[in-house]
Amino acid sequence: MTRKVLLVDDDAAVRAALAQTLELADLEAIPAGSFIEAKDHIAPGFEGVILSDIRMPGRDGFHLLSYTRGVDGELPVILLTGEGDIPMAVSAMGQGAFDFLEKPCAPKDLLTVIERALKTRGLVLENRRLKVQLETGDPAARMLFGTSDLAEGLRQRVRSVARTQAEVLVSGAPGSGVSKVAEVVHLCSPLSKGPFGKYAASGMDAERFDRAVRDAAGGSLFLDEVAVLPMETQFALMTMMEQGGHPRLLFGSTQDLGRAVGAGQLHADLYYRLDAMQVRIPTLAERPEDIPVLFRHYVAQAAEQAGLTAPEITPELVADLMARDWPGNARALMSVAMRFVLGLQEADEVPEQGGLGLAEQMAQVERSLLSEALRRAGGRASVAAQALKLPRKTLYDKLAKHGLKPEEFR
Repeated sequence: MTRKVLLVDDDAAVRAALAQTLELADLEAIPAGSFIEAKDHIAPGFEGVILSDIRMPGRDGFHLLSYTRGVDGELPVILLTGEGDIPMAVSAMGQGAFDFLEKPCAPKDLLTVIERALKTRGLVLENRRLKVQLETGDPAARMLFGTSDLAEGLRQRVRSVARTQAEVLVSGAPGSGVSKVAEVVHLCSPLSKGPFGKYAASGMDAERFDRAVRDAAGGSLFLDEVAVLPMETQFALMTMMEQGGHPRLLFGSTQDLGRAVGAGQLHADLYYRLDAMQVRIPTLAERPEDIPVLFRHYVAQAAEQAGLTAPEITPELVADLMARDWPGNARALMSVAMRFVLGLQEADEVPEQGGLGLAEQMAQVERSLLSEALRRAGGRASVAAQALKLPRKTLYDKLAKHGLKPEEFR
């Protein structure tokens, strides 16, 4: 979370006293004696909030508020008022001020308002970053979320196979998003401008297969759960693959295809062709550190679809989510996010824990709490230690144990 406060006051003594109060609370004070001094810091990407006196020579706090609203309507401005200025401050609230405080104000009251404003600003900037990520960059970065090494490895593998013209098998556990990853392979490929035909392999006879091939001409054809493709169609598929001149072929499976071959369900020749170029999607249990990232994305998505304000995602909730095994993978996490946004989540609706021993679950919970505290503190270890009620040395010992570095959260 951002921790900057642009402090604007023409009284040097007041400015110094307020700056000291902010710095003692591990806030970064940026002092300015006038609007002119403050102006260069006021920008759409400013990672902080503004605390300004109303009465200043020349351009006063109202001018600063109006200017800030024009630059970024979501940048919080807190106004400081003198005795008798309360009606003026109330008027400022109507013009978009975040809050106002009467001077002199107690440090506790000042910090409470600033922390609330910083939290609001942090959410605004996080939502903006998420929107930019969705709208820019390559499809793998836009659509495949996660910060773990496994998530980055998945993105790199998708980009790598997308550049080839070979058939690709996308495999993963149920609910892991096989069809979505297949679509990203298509979007990362030279054929991305062409159609993406997505079909269930079950019940696809040769005639339907021929139509699907024609419809996907110039693009990619994806057959999901290829192990249940009728044998007659498998022969037609292999004949087409030998002849060439067909759409890019992508296949999906949540089954063990080796067993499908042994059971006579999948032709061995087709299996060996598919086995040559695979993209495997890691389960959530393999990459629990991605759960908070994915959950926040699903919550934001669900809130936008439902036209609701996203509820606060607490460290305790994140820890609870990370401690679960998630046999339903991303699909199950998405369902929980939707119920969370709608206020329908109940204990018996959440997947039960399994697969991890008590010690492993406790370690996951501890790591998630540490990560979330550092994220909220913007990488400031002292603030995280205070929030977790831990001595600094104990915090650093725990960070070292879990391989966490405060600077990675700034």
